[in-house]
Amino acid sequence: MLRRTALFVLILTILLVIGWIAAADWRPAEADYPRQGIDVSQSQGIIDWEGLPDEVDFAYMRASEGADGRDSRFTVNWTGARTAGIARGAYHRFSLCASGEAQANNFIAALPADRDMLAPAVDLEFTDTCADRPTPDELATELTLFLNRVEARYGRRAILRLTREFDGGYEVSRRFPDHPLWLRSTFLKPDWGARPWAMWQASGFRRIPGITGAVNWDVAARP
Repeated sequence: MLRRTALFVLILTILLVIGWIAAADWRPAEADYPRQGIDVSQSQGIIDWEGLPDEVDFAYMRASEGADGRDSRFTVNWTGARTAGIARGAYHRFSLCASGEAQANNFIAALPADRDMLAPAVDLEFTDTCADRPTPDELATELTLFLNRVEARYGRRAILRLTREFDGGYEVSRRFPDHPLWLRSTFLKPDWGARPWAMWQASGFRRIPGITGAVNWDVAARP
């Protein structure tokens, strides 16, 4: 009995390792999605931008969070991506605990208005521990304030980065019909949202040269 249990555990461990290796290497077919890239933050540590593989067409990086949070690696990443010739964009992680105006000011202070930058993005997910979360109407008001200021500054329509849970709670994709969607759905194409997505975070487990540890992998929809 003990031998059978040990054998079962060994087989299960081997299968898990094989699955992990496959997940770390997987990405959607390039024939279906020619433009693929990454999104990063200080969690990735030091990135060798010159050492990234050619399959990285673009990179989004976190610039700020909430009313006063800044990503400690943003400036280095912003410069590194440009030097490596990788198209770059920045995102702000939106907080349910702070006003949209204060968050817009924080993002604008962190992000230079470079001509070659991709459209700004705002990351919307349940990461806060506010005592009282805003209602859907209140969130829509604060997000509108954020978007109006950011879009006036950079002259581009901002991308809304969403999880299924957040969109289910606040119906952001329905309430903001004119904004491109960046949806998270591991391995499977998103089947939710009020309209087709412009970007898809397909994996949070990708491993590539130039980055130690896992990194989010994203694809852009065909034009």
